[in-house]
Amino acid sequence: MTQQQIATAAPSRAEGLRGLCGGSVQLPGDPAYDMARSPWNLQMRDYPAAVAYPAFPDEVAEVLRAAAAAGLQVAAQGTGHGAPPLEGRLSGAVLLRTSAMTELAIDPVRRTVRAGAGVLWGDLADAAGRHGLAGRHPSSPDVGVVGYSLGGGIGWYARKLGLQCNAVTAVELVLADCTSVRATADRDADLFWALRGGAAPLGVVTALEFGLFPLETVVAGTLTWDWTEVERVLPAWVAWCADAPEEATTAFRLLDVPADELVPAELRGRRIAMIDGAVLGEDGYAAEVLAPLRALRPEFDTVVRMPAASLVRLHLDPEGPTPAYASSTLVSDLPDAAIAGIVDAVGPGSGTRLAAAELRQLGGALARPDPAGGALSALDGRFLALGLGLGGGDDHDWERQREDAARFLAAVEPWATGRHYLPMLDERTDTRKVFPPGVHARLSAVRRAVDPGNLFLAAHHVDSRPQA
Repeated sequence: MTQQQIATAAPSRAEGLRGLCGGSVQLPGDPAYDMARSPWNLQMRDYPAAVAYPAFPDEVAEVLRAAAAAGLQVAAQGTGHGAPPLEGRLSGAVLLRTSAMTELAIDPVRRTVRAGAGVLWGDLADAAGRHGLAGRHPSSPDVGVVGYSLGGGIGWYARKLGLQCNAVTAVELVLADCTSVRATADRDADLFWALRGGAAPLGVVTALEFGLFPLETVVAGTLTWDWTEVERVLPAWVAWCADAPEEATTAFRLLDVPADELVPAELRGRRIAMIDGAVLGEDGYAAEVLAPLRALRPEFDTVVRMPAASLVRLHLDPEGPTPAYASSTLVSDLPDAAIAGIVDAVGPGSGTRLAAAELRQLGGALARPDPAGGALSALDGRFLALGLGLGGGDDHDWERQREDAARFLAAVEPWATGRHYLPMLDERTDTRKVFPPGVHARLSAVRRAVDPGNLFLAAHHVDSRPQA
């Protein structure tokens, strides 16, 4: 039986949702269904029993009641960046899109923001920037604020400020019993703890609030070499990372640059090695920090003082829906043997098809558990290794990219910490590989308390209950 045949068995159960959300519900066979079911990651092809677009918490509650009455689970998504772990599992579920919840309010006095579940980081960065403020934003402007913030959040200031989930001060959501709650450190404290980085669907988040910090401009940019320089540049960057101050957060990437008009002409269609990132502090201090990297004589150096709001596009991540594949692991160290393995796996002569083989610099505040933090308050590792495939062609091409990502991660596996960072992992995994036993047990207990009927479909395996 095909996936489509499985999916078409469910519409009779989902018929009770028709007319909800002011008519913004699409069922299989409806003219807008195919567009509604499509996530940001266009490689995913799923056929949910229905797709609903609530704009308010009471509409969310109506969808939850109707889904439960029909014996359907619910999966909430904003942009659909986290869609891959759900692939093939939505035929008996309602896909609840939160993109209509676009409330965005900056309080420049308190340095806080309130963002609805449909707000994107590019919009928030621009709005905060107009007040001389910044958040711990990601490396892409079209990532959803809620998904990124509750999943963890590694931004360009992370080594100094820590994970974005630790900046969250309030989460508003609709629970499985259709009640609306506002979870904070003082109210529903266990739920608030679990929501921040816990990777469990505990309800449908409709809005959250978090702190911003004063930052109008920052020294940031890219240093670029031809990828044939990798054996010279990568070991030097790894050595620099060992002593780099927490004010600096960078990434090293081997990139297959597309021949796209949006890409600078001098880089189009090339294979390059790139270090990008930011340094908090005065110009002189930043120049001193970056001097060892500039001594490597990059072909292009774009590092300047720039508006902080522009950093959300620094990484040149694709904007708009695109086919993609990502796999990653946390790494404790990158000795010479690991670097040699990386060069063999994804360097010149490797034949790699990956769009990017990336090493993100961790440590600093990311390594220190936040006493007031949530389920994920620190990351175990000095680096995150990420293999990224983009815009693949046929199934064979995607299989090649997956194999190349696996070969890249295998090169650093002897130094892997054994922990994973779920927002950069497309494969569904057991969250016991993410959280220590005590944290995992507490997360499981919170989920059983707030969703005893297993209404919400978990992207990753969170506890011992059967998952659809």
